[in-house]
Amino acid sequence: MSPSPSPPTTAPLVQAPVRLRAWVRGNEIALVGLAAVTGCIGGLVVVAMSGASQFLREILYRLPAGQRLSSLSDLPTEGLMGAPFLAPALGGAILGLLLLISTRGRGKAKRAVVDPIEANALHGGRMSLRGSLDVAAQNVVSNGCGASVGLEAGYTQVAAGIASRLGIAFEMRRSDLRTLVGCGSAAAIAAAFGSPLTGAFYAFELIIGTYTIATLAPVVVAALCGSLVARALAPQPALVDVGALALAKNTTLNTALGAGDTLPCLVLGLVCAGLAVLLMRGVTLVEQGFRASRLPAPLRPVLGGLCVGGLALATTPQVLSAGHGALHITLAPEAAAGLGALAGLIVAKAAASAMSIGSGFRGGLFFASLFLGALVGRLFAGLAPLVWPGFEGFGLAPVGYAVIGMSAFAVAIVGGPLTMTFLALEMTGSFPVTGLVLASVIASSLTVRKTFGYSFATWRFHLRGESIRSAHDVGWMRSLTVGRMMRKDIRPVSLDTPMATFLRAHPLGSPSRVVVVDEHDRYAGIVLVPEAHARAAENGGVTPHLADVVRYPGSFLLADMTVKQAAEAFDEAESEELAVLSDRQSRRVIGLLTESHTLKRYSEELDRQRRAMLGEAA
Repeated sequence: MSPSPSPPTTAPLVQAPVRLRAWVRGNEIALVGLAAVTGCIGGLVVVAMSGASQFLREILYRLPAGQRLSSLSDLPTEGLMGAPFLAPALGGAILGLLLLISTRGRGKAKRAVVDPIEANALHGGRMSLRGSLDVAAQNVVSNGCGASVGLEAGYTQVAAGIASRLGIAFEMRRSDLRTLVGCGSAAAIAAAFGSPLTGAFYAFELIIGTYTIATLAPVVVAALCGSLVARALAPQPALVDVGALALAKNTTLNTALGAGDTLPCLVLGLVCAGLAVLLMRGVTLVEQGFRASRLPAPLRPVLGGLCVGGLALATTPQVLSAGHGALHITLAPEAAAGLGALAGLIVAKAAASAMSIGSGFRGGLFFASLFLGALVGRLFAGLAPLVWPGFEGFGLAPVGYAVIGMSAFAVAIVGGPLTMTFLALEMTGSFPVTGLVLASVIASSLTVRKTFGYSFATWRFHLRGESIRSAHDVGWMRSLTVGRMMRKDIRPVSLDTPMATFLRAHPLGSPSRVVVVDEHDRYAGIVLVPEAHARAAENGGVTPHLADVVRYPGSFLLADMTVKQAAEAFDEAESEELAVLSDRQSRRVIGLLTESHTLKRYSEELDRQRRAMLGEAA
């Protein structure tokens, strides 16, 4: 099992002045202004991390300034003492050292860092800034040494972590803090891809979990600011601009593409979904294999780096790093790789990504999924005419299928159908192609959802034991515990109390349920007062033992149970009221909770969440 997430930090490093805090909390324009600041910070984060990673690659592989590692045809011979394939292993050693430093002082309770999705789902947007910076540093080293991971996870982690810290400093409400975390993530993705709409919908679909009028302005402003800052500072765009490329066989898209072109795009979406699920399963299997090796965690990236470096030496440098340079090559119209070479590159890149993440390198599959999807689209365009009579009659060119495969594969891994659709739109500037992309991503997303049920991020949560399927705020449900709702003013009665004494102390009309404990003050059950009086009357006015009328001896609640678990316990016990115990071993009674009060509090919280989603005042 992976380590559990660390509890988000609650104390702000710097607290804003009281009047400024009050103004930000009560003014929607102030939230938009704070989102703009967050967006600018997100743009700076992306530029700094991408620059640091590129600097590492240029040092380790002796690359010319601005040269993409994955665009090389062969590994350079002069890098890293004439053995550049060892660079990932060296990066793995540095990463292992960083892991030891970051976990130093935590003792045995080493905890994973909460990411933006988990923070918004469970912790009301609260994240650890120090943990986020640790993740960012590890991500830069992983990507910079050539491991097959992207920087997008690091971008969003540190940008959202700074946004969270900023919101905590202003003591923002839970809903506003979640929105600000979404703003940080939106700015990071918008800056990384030069695509404001992509960044905004990444936040709506994956980080905030919903789209509302209240979140529209701050998220879009943050995405725009992040994109503008990155464009102003970055020397070159992060992604390929395919707007000028020939996406269709005919030069005029509107006449070349028709309704019939939707069919091959749907098939391509299904193919991408199946391959993406295999990749996610493969990463898990590789990770399990590294754990089964009993190799210490700090040494696993070294072995993984050796595997990735050896794979690059045996195949192509295109499997290294995120794959920006390789994606440029794949989307170029003049790309003339054979079908066998494309299939081999798909397998090699998938293996490199699985080995990188499975061995402990920090990063995600966002950009790897884009690159793999483009390769799958190219391969589909080459193979389909061999098995599909009449395929040549469809209007898309191989580059068009590469763009559609890129979006369909990425949505299966990352999630966010509209996010990937807008990415294609901002890359191509073509509405006809975007319509086909939308059909393909819907087919891919629906297939993965119905057959697998997880994106890569939520799949990792599932493996760790968390039941998070999205960033929808379910943390309030976990914080609404039995301990917070129970009554504490109870006086348990001993089980050996004579029945006559019990009946005199609890006449009809008094509280109808009384908790009973044994001679060791352990929970023994609940006595229904009307039932006790009725049994006494049936037996001539005296019932020999109180134990004869005790009910629910095995049904109880624990203080840390959530409101959902409490409701299930009431249904199972078929009782209106249950005792609350300190733990299962000592069985000490600490309170009492009724089903009606539980459902009332649950209904109140649901209504509050509904009003927050609609942007209504709390």
